[in-house]
Amino acid sequence: MGVSTSEPDQGIAVVTADFPPVNALPVQGWYDLAAAVRAAGRDPAVRCVVLTAEGRGFNAGVDIKEMQRDTASGGHGALIGANRGCAEAFSAVYECEVPVVAAVHGFCLGGGIGLVGNADAIVASDDATFGLPELDRGALGAATHLARLVPQHLMRALYYTSRTATAAELHAHGSVWKVVPRAALHEAARDLAREIAQKDGFLLRLAKAALNGIDPVDVRRSYRFEQGFTFEANLSGVADRVRDTFGAPGGTPTKGA
Repeated sequence: MGVSTSEPDQGIAVVTADFPPVNALPVQGWYDLAAAVRAAGRDPAVRCVVLTAEGRGFNAGVDIKEMQRDTASGGHGALIGANRGCAEAFSAVYECEVPVVAAVHGFCLGGGIGLVGNADAIVASDDATFGLPELDRGALGAATHLARLVPQHLMRALYYTSRTATAAELHAHGSVWKVVPRAALHEAARDLAREIAQKDGFLLRLAKAALNGIDPVDVRRSYRFEQGFTFEANLSGVADRVRDTFGAPGGTPTKGA
């Protein structure tokens, strides 16, 4: 349980998140994930990082229950921690010195979109779904990263409705490299990582820096701008009101496409 790193192939580091039951990460989990990705990218022997997860789905976002416990006692430490932790993890993926391949299965929601939206390539299982149920959870954010996966108007419709998109739909938009059966996911992601890792390590690092340098959107600044509205929603009280319905009978469900 937690975040672990392995090196199954020469030049490849696999960073795995395992936070049962649904990979909803606590505050410390986001920082641990960021640290593992940054450490892997700094290793001169590593030429590609594969980001993956154990369990039922790739990532279910932040640990809402941790936030609810904190706000029930009158604090906002978990909210501030989650916002900063997510920003750090998303930035770690984007700024990783070598390419990052995300291997996605099951659900990829909320903070999961921030991770894969900042990855260099995505390989997904055929049961994978992607979405931002933020409006159903009293939060905002990661539209910056969803906009890297789907066209602008589709991003807005998905964001406003909390609907999800399938791996096949994202593949049609060109943001998912390959869709495979779930049993073949890890091997498919490592196949792509192996192909990348055959390139010269120094040139790969230059290529990553060059591609980030010509990116039309500053993803760190854009995401932090979004998070300002999350704080406004919390200060107004509307976030607590919506968040308290999460997981409760009759609460607002996260809709599928």
